[in-house]
Amino acid sequence: MRMIAQEDEHDDNAEVTWEDQQRINTFSKLNTRLRGIEEKKDLLKQEKEALDDLTMDLELADEDQPVMYRVGEAYVHMSHSRALKRLEKEQATLDGELLKLSKSAEGCEVEMKKLKVTLYAKFGKAINLDE
Repeated sequence: MRMIAQEDEHDDNAEVTWEDQQRINTFSKLNTRLRGIEEKKDLLKQEKEALDDLTMDLELADEDQPVMYRVGEAYVHMSHSRALKRLEKEQATLDGELLKLSKSAEGCEVEMKKLKVTLYAKFGKAINLDE
């Protein structure tokens, strides 16, 4: 962690206007939203990995035997081919959700960069917008 020099810590020339405060608040909201999106993405990636592993297991399984497939909180017997089709649908749904979350995260990052440029231009070292 880097220490800020005493004279750099307080910049008396930078007055915080209402618009500046709104920009700071918006940046904070975007940062919080971005963290939430990243957490959701991590959970979905873990779920996708589990589905990928399940796909590999099903490909190695006997096609004549019924498969126990989880639907919600219950397990039901399903034919091998039906289980594979259902698994493919779930993977496609997860891919779509991951793509949507990635686009949302990119949007947050773009807005945050714009706000950083504006706020650092005005406040310089008097403001810290890094994590």
